[in-house]
Amino acid sequence: MQYYDDIADVAQGFGPSAVTIGKFDGVHVGHRAVIAHLERAAHAQGLVSTVVTFDRHPLNVIDPEKVPPSLTSMAQRRELLDAAGVDATLLLRFDHELQSKSPEAFVSEILVDTLHARLVFVGSDFRFGAKGAGDVTLLRRLGEQHGFTVELIDDVDLRDDVRPDGERRVSSTWIRELLGHGRVAEAARLLGREHCVRSTVVRGNQRGRAMGYPTANLDPACEGFVPADGVYAARVLHEGTIYPAAVSVGNNPTFDGVPEKQIEAHLLDVDIDLYGDTISVLFVSYVRGMVKFSSMDELATQMRQDDLDIRLLLGMPAGV
Repeated sequence: MQYYDDIADVAQGFGPSAVTIGKFDGVHVGHRAVIAHLERAAHAQGLVSTVVTFDRHPLNVIDPEKVPPSLTSMAQRRELLDAAGVDATLLLRFDHELQSKSPEAFVSEILVDTLHARLVFVGSDFRFGAKGAGDVTLLRRLGEQHGFTVELIDDVDLRDDVRPDGERRVSSTWIRELLGHGRVAEAARLLGREHCVRSTVVRGNQRGRAMGYPTANLDPACEGFVPADGVYAARVLHEGTIYPAAVSVGNNPTFDGVPEKQIEAHLLDVDIDLYGDTISVLFVSYVRGMVKFSSMDELATQMRQDDLDIRLLLGMPAGV
Protein backbone atom coordinates (compact mmCIF):
# COMPACT_ATOMS: atom_id res chain seq x y z
CA MET A 1 0.00 0.00 0.00
CA GLN A 2 1.20 3.49 -0.84
CA TYR A 3 0.98 5.61 2.29
CA TYR A 4 1.15 9.39 2.49
CA ASP A 5 0.90 11.39 5.71
CA ASP A 6 1.18 14.74 3.94
CA ILE A 7 -0.40 16.07 0.77
CA ALA A 8 3.02 17.36 -0.29
CA ASP A 9 4.35 13.79 -0.37
CA VAL A 10 1.86 12.59 -2.97
CA ALA A 11 3.54 12.37 -6.38
CA GLN A 12 2.25 14.82 -8.97
CA GLY A 13 1.42 11.96 -11.31
CA PHE A 14 -0.59 10.02 -8.72
CA GLY A 15 -3.78 8.39 -9.95
CA PRO A 16 -6.22 8.73 -11.50
CA SER A 17 -8.00 7.40 -8.43
CA ALA A 18 -11.20 6.09 -6.90
CA VAL A 19 -11.54 7.65 -3.45
CA THR A 20 -13.47 7.07 -0.27
CA ILE A 21 -13.23 9.35 2.77
CA GLY A 22 -13.74 8.68 6.46
CA LYS A 23 -12.29 8.11 9.93
CA PHE A 24 -12.07 4.32 9.47
CA ASP A 25 -11.54 3.80 13.21
CA GLY A 26 -11.29 0.06 13.78
CA VAL A 27 -11.48 -0.77 10.05
CA HIS A 28 -14.49 -2.95 10.88
CA VAL A 29 -16.53 -5.19 8.56
CA GLY A 30 -18.56 -2.23 7.30
CA HIS A 31 -15.41 -0.31 6.42
CA ARG A 32 -13.95 -3.32 4.67
CA ALA A 33 -17.13 -3.86 2.66
CA VAL A 34 -16.87 -0.26 1.44
CA ILE A 35 -13.18 -0.72 0.61
CA ALA A 36 -13.86 -3.98 -1.23
CA HIS A 37 -16.48 -2.25 -3.39
CA LEU A 38 -14.10 0.65 -3.98
CA GLU A 39 -11.39 -1.78 -5.08
CA ARG A 40 -13.72 -3.54 -7.51
CA ALA A 41 -14.83 -0.24 -9.03
CA ALA A 42 -11.25 1.01 -9.23
CA HIS A 43 -10.06 -2.18 -10.91
CA ALA A 44 -12.89 -2.04 -13.47
CA GLN A 45 -11.97 1.52 -14.41
CA GLY A 46 -8.19 1.26 -14.12
CA LEU A 47 -8.04 3.57 -11.09
CA VAL A 48 -5.98 3.60 -7.90
CA SER A 49 -8.20 2.68 -4.93
CA THR A 50 -7.52 5.33 -2.30
CA VAL A 51 -8.65 5.92 1.28
CA VAL A 52 -8.55 9.45 2.66
CA THR A 53 -8.57 9.49 6.45
CA PHE A 54 -7.59 11.78 9.32
CA ASP A 55 -4.82 11.78 11.93
CA ARG A 56 -7.34 12.41 14.71
CA HIS A 57 -11.08 12.44 15.26
CA PRO A 58 -12.43 15.74 13.87
CA LEU A 59 -14.07 16.40 17.25
CA ASN A 60 -10.58 16.91 18.67
CA VAL A 61 -10.69 20.27 16.92
CA ILE A 62 -14.42 20.92 16.68
CA ASP A 63 -15.56 19.89 20.18
CA PRO A 64 -12.75 18.29 22.25
CA GLU A 65 -15.01 17.42 25.19
CA LYS A 66 -17.02 15.04 23.00
CA VAL A 67 -14.12 13.06 21.48
CA PRO A 68 -14.68 9.29 21.84
CA PRO A 69 -11.66 7.07 22.57
CA SER A 70 -10.21 5.46 19.46
CA LEU A 71 -10.56 1.74 18.79
CA THR A 72 -7.16 1.66 17.13
CA SER A 73 -3.97 3.68 17.07
CA MET A 74 -2.94 5.36 13.84
CA ALA A 75 -0.28 2.71 13.33
CA GLN A 76 -2.85 -0.07 13.79
CA ARG A 77 -5.25 1.64 11.39
CA ARG A 78 -2.54 1.87 8.75
CA GLU A 79 -1.80 -1.85 9.11
CA LEU A 80 -5.48 -2.75 8.88
CA LEU A 81 -6.02 -0.64 5.76
CA ASP A 82 -3.00 -2.29 4.18
CA ALA A 83 -4.44 -5.72 5.05
CA ALA A 84 -7.79 -4.68 3.53
CA GLY A 85 -6.03 -4.39 0.18
CA VAL A 86 -6.47 -0.70 -0.61
CA ASP A 87 -3.87 0.65 -3.06
CA ALA A 88 -3.15 3.92 -1.26
CA THR A 89 -3.97 5.86 1.89
CA LEU A 90 -3.70 9.62 2.38
CA LEU A 91 -3.62 10.74 6.00
CA LEU A 92 -4.83 14.31 6.44
CA ARG A 93 -3.87 16.36 9.47
CA PHE A 94 -7.20 17.50 10.89
CA ASP A 95 -6.33 20.92 12.26
CA HIS A 96 -7.90 24.36 12.20
CA GLU A 97 -6.55 24.95 8.71
CA LEU A 98 -8.29 21.87 7.31
CA GLN A 99 -11.41 22.57 9.37
CA SER A 100 -11.71 26.07 7.90
CA LYS A 101 -11.14 24.98 4.29
CA SER A 102 -14.16 25.68 2.09
CA PRO A 103 -15.90 22.70 0.42
CA GLU A 104 -14.72 23.94 -2.98
CA ALA A 105 -11.10 24.21 -1.79
CA PHE A 106 -11.25 20.74 -0.19
CA VAL A 107 -12.37 19.22 -3.48
CA SER A 108 -10.03 21.14 -5.75
CA GLU A 109 -6.89 20.88 -3.58
CA ILE A 110 -7.24 17.32 -2.28
CA LEU A 111 -9.52 15.29 -4.53
CA VAL A 112 -8.63 16.94 -7.84
CA ASP A 113 -5.13 18.44 -7.71
CA THR A 114 -3.60 15.85 -5.35
CA LEU A 115 -5.44 12.58 -6.01
CA HIS A 116 -6.81 13.21 -9.54
CA ALA A 117 -10.05 11.55 -8.50
CA ARG A 118 -12.37 10.07 -11.12
CA LEU A 119 -14.73 8.33 -8.67
CA VAL A 120 -15.66 9.39 -5.13
CA PHE A 121 -17.50 6.85 -2.95
CA VAL A 122 -19.24 8.31 0.15
CA GLY A 123 -22.30 7.90 2.37
CA SER A 124 -25.46 9.93 1.83
CA ASP A 125 -24.75 11.84 5.07
CA PHE A 126 -21.22 12.82 4.01
CA ARG A 127 -20.29 16.38 4.94
CA PHE A 128 -17.09 18.24 4.09
CA GLY A 129 -15.54 21.68 4.23
CA ALA A 130 -15.82 24.45 6.83
CA LYS A 131 -18.72 23.91 9.26
CA GLY A 132 -19.81 20.87 7.22
CA ALA A 133 -21.16 23.17 4.52
CA GLY A 134 -20.54 20.64 1.75
CA ASP A 135 -22.98 17.79 1.16
CA VAL A 136 -23.50 15.13 -1.50
CA THR A 137 -25.46 17.51 -3.74
CA LEU A 138 -22.58 19.98 -3.77
CA LEU A 139 -20.04 17.19 -4.19
CA ARG A 140 -21.86 15.97 -7.30
CA ARG A 141 -22.01 19.47 -8.70
CA LEU A 142 -18.27 19.91 -8.11
CA GLY A 143 -17.70 16.49 -9.65
CA GLU A 144 -19.38 17.63 -12.83
CA GLN A 145 -17.02 20.63 -12.91
CA HIS A 146 -13.86 18.65 -12.21
CA GLY A 147 -14.55 15.40 -14.03
CA PHE A 148 -15.33 12.88 -11.28
CA THR A 149 -18.49 10.93 -10.49
CA VAL A 150 -19.99 10.43 -7.03
CA GLU A 151 -21.35 7.06 -5.93
CA LEU A 152 -23.28 6.57 -2.70
CA ILE A 153 -22.50 3.73 -0.32
CA ASP A 154 -26.23 3.59 0.42
CA ASP A 155 -26.97 2.67 -3.21
CA VAL A 156 -24.72 -0.41 -3.13
CA ASP A 157 -26.03 -3.67 -1.68
CA LEU A 158 -23.69 -4.10 1.29
CA ARG A 159 -26.47 -4.92 3.74
CA ASP A 160 -25.10 -8.25 4.99
CA ASP A 161 -21.78 -6.59 5.76
CA VAL A 162 -22.84 -3.25 7.20
CA ARG A 163 -26.02 -4.47 8.98
CA PRO A 164 -25.13 -7.98 10.24
CA ASP A 165 -28.08 -8.10 12.66
CA GLY A 166 -30.44 -6.94 9.93
CA GLU A 167 -31.11 -3.55 11.50
CA ARG A 168 -28.33 -1.67 13.27
CA ARG A 169 -25.52 -0.42 11.07
CA VAL A 170 -22.01 -1.47 12.07
CA SER A 171 -20.19 1.48 13.59
CA SER A 172 -17.17 2.25 15.71
CA THR A 173 -19.60 3.56 18.34
CA TRP A 174 -21.41 0.21 18.55
CA ILE A 175 -18.10 -1.68 18.83
CA ARG A 176 -16.91 0.71 21.53
CA GLU A 177 -20.13 0.08 23.47
CA LEU A 178 -19.62 -3.68 23.31
CA LEU A 179 -15.98 -3.50 24.39
CA GLY A 180 -16.94 -1.14 27.20
CA HIS A 181 -19.14 -3.94 28.57
CA GLY A 182 -16.56 -6.68 28.02
CA ARG A 183 -18.51 -8.22 25.15
CA VAL A 184 -15.37 -8.89 23.13
CA ALA A 185 -16.75 -11.89 21.21
CA GLU A 186 -19.63 -9.78 19.88
CA ALA A 187 -17.23 -6.96 19.06
CA ALA A 188 -15.08 -9.42 17.12
CA ARG A 189 -18.05 -10.26 14.91
CA LEU A 190 -18.40 -6.61 13.94
CA LEU A 191 -14.68 -6.08 13.57
CA GLY A 192 -14.19 -9.23 11.52
CA ARG A 193 -11.31 -10.16 13.83
CA GLU A 194 -10.44 -10.29 17.52
CA HIS A 195 -10.02 -6.87 19.10
CA CYS A 196 -6.36 -6.06 19.70
CA VAL A 197 -4.44 -4.00 22.24
CA ARG A 198 -0.70 -3.56 21.75
CA SER A 199 2.01 -2.32 24.11
CA THR A 200 5.44 -2.91 25.59
CA VAL A 201 5.88 -5.37 28.46
CA VAL A 202 7.10 -3.69 31.64
CA ARG A 203 8.17 -5.12 35.00
CA GLY A 204 5.42 -5.68 37.54
CA ASN A 205 5.43 -6.66 41.19
CA GLN A 206 6.03 -10.39 40.48
CA ARG A 207 2.98 -11.46 42.54
CA GLY A 208 1.70 -13.66 39.72
CA ARG A 209 5.03 -15.46 39.36
CA ALA A 210 5.13 -16.11 43.10
CA MET A 211 1.72 -17.79 42.78
CA GLY A 212 2.75 -19.88 39.77
CA TYR A 213 1.08 -17.61 37.22
CA PRO A 214 3.75 -15.30 35.77
CA THR A 215 2.22 -12.40 33.89
CA ALA A 216 3.37 -9.92 31.27
CA ASN A 217 2.34 -6.45 32.41
CA LEU A 218 1.61 -4.04 29.55
CA ASP A 219 2.71 -0.44 29.65
CA PRO A 220 -0.49 1.60 30.24
CA ALA A 221 0.39 3.75 27.19
CA CYS A 222 -1.00 1.10 24.87
CA GLU A 223 -2.45 1.11 21.37
CA GLY A 224 -6.09 0.18 21.04
CA PHE A 225 -9.24 0.57 23.12
CA VAL A 226 -8.91 -1.22 26.47
CA PRO A 227 -12.09 -3.24 27.16
CA ALA A 228 -14.00 -3.43 30.43
CA ASP A 229 -12.30 -4.62 33.59
CA GLY A 230 -12.35 -8.37 33.96
CA VAL A 231 -10.68 -11.66 33.10
CA TYR A 232 -10.58 -12.82 29.49
CA ALA A 233 -9.61 -15.76 27.35
CA ALA A 234 -7.14 -14.29 24.88
CA ARG A 235 -4.25 -14.84 22.55
CA VAL A 236 -0.91 -13.05 22.66
CA LEU A 237 1.06 -12.29 19.52
CA HIS A 238 4.81 -11.99 20.05
CA GLU A 239 7.33 -11.86 17.21
CA GLY A 240 5.04 -13.70 14.81
CA THR A 241 3.99 -16.46 17.23
CA ILE A 242 0.57 -16.66 18.87
CA TYR A 243 0.22 -18.03 22.40
CA PRO A 244 -3.01 -18.85 24.27
CA ALA A 245 -3.35 -16.66 27.33
CA ALA A 246 -5.37 -15.65 30.37
CA VAL A 247 -5.64 -11.88 30.55
CA SER A 248 -6.85 -9.58 33.30
CA VAL A 249 -7.83 -5.95 32.82
CA GLY A 250 -8.28 -3.60 35.76
CA ASN A 251 -6.72 -2.49 39.00
CA ASN A 252 -6.85 -5.95 40.68
CA PRO A 253 -8.71 -4.90 43.86
CA THR A 254 -7.15 -7.70 45.92
CA PHE A 255 -3.89 -5.70 45.97
CA ASP A 256 -3.11 -2.05 46.65
CA GLY A 257 -1.31 0.23 44.23
CA VAL A 258 -2.28 -1.49 40.96
CA PRO A 259 -2.93 1.11 38.21
CA GLU A 260 -6.36 1.53 36.66
CA LYS A 261 -6.86 -0.48 33.46
CA GLN A 262 -3.67 -2.50 34.04
CA ILE A 263 -3.44 -5.32 31.46
CA GLU A 264 -1.69 -8.50 32.57
CA ALA A 265 -1.29 -11.52 30.32
CA HIS A 266 -0.43 -15.03 31.55
CA LEU A 267 0.74 -17.23 28.67
CA LEU A 268 -0.59 -20.76 29.12
CA ASP A 269 2.01 -23.54 29.32
CA VAL A 270 4.79 -21.13 28.26
CA ASP A 271 7.18 -19.03 30.34
CA ILE A 272 9.30 -16.72 28.19
CA ASP A 273 11.03 -13.44 28.93
CA LEU A 274 8.97 -10.67 27.34
CA TYR A 275 10.35 -7.67 29.23
CA GLY A 276 10.92 -4.73 26.91
CA ASP A 277 9.23 -6.47 23.97
CA THR A 278 6.05 -5.35 22.24
CA ILE A 279 3.14 -7.79 22.31
CA SER A 280 -0.41 -7.73 21.00
CA VAL A 281 -3.28 -9.03 23.13
CA LEU A 282 -6.19 -10.43 21.10
CA PHE A 283 -9.35 -10.66 23.21
CA VAL A 284 -11.38 -13.83 22.55
CA SER A 285 -14.00 -14.13 25.28
CA TYR A 286 -15.06 -12.56 28.59
CA VAL A 287 -14.75 -14.91 31.57
CA ARG A 288 -15.65 -12.94 34.70
CA GLY A 289 -15.53 -9.55 36.36
CA MET A 290 -12.88 -8.28 38.77
CA VAL A 291 -13.36 -9.45 42.37
CA LYS A 292 -11.62 -8.50 45.61
CA PHE A 293 -10.61 -11.70 47.35
CA SER A 294 -10.21 -11.98 51.11
CA SER A 295 -7.06 -14.09 50.96
CA MET A 296 -4.29 -15.23 48.64
CA ASP A 297 -5.59 -18.80 48.91
CA GLU A 298 -9.03 -17.71 47.72
CA LEU A 299 -7.43 -15.83 44.81
CA ALA A 300 -5.29 -18.87 43.92
CA THR A 301 -8.37 -21.10 43.87
CA GLN A 302 -10.16 -18.72 41.51
CA MET A 303 -7.10 -18.48 39.25
CA ARG A 304 -7.05 -22.27 38.90
CA GLN A 305 -10.72 -22.16 37.91
CA ASP A 306 -10.04 -19.33 35.46
CA ASP A 307 -7.28 -21.44 33.92
CA LEU A 308 -9.72 -24.31 33.32
CA ASP A 309 -12.45 -22.03 31.95
CA ILE A 310 -10.07 -20.24 29.60
CA ARG A 311 -8.58 -23.47 28.28
CA LEU A 312 -12.10 -24.67 27.48
CA LEU A 313 -12.94 -21.39 25.68
CA LEU A 314 -9.73 -21.61 23.64
CA GLY A 315 -10.24 -25.28 22.78
CA MET A 316 -7.22 -26.43 24.78
CA PRO A 317 -6.79 -29.55 26.92
CA ALA A 318 -6.92 -29.05 30.68
CA GLY A 319 -3.62 -28.06 32.24
CA VAL A 320 -1.43 -30.55 33.99
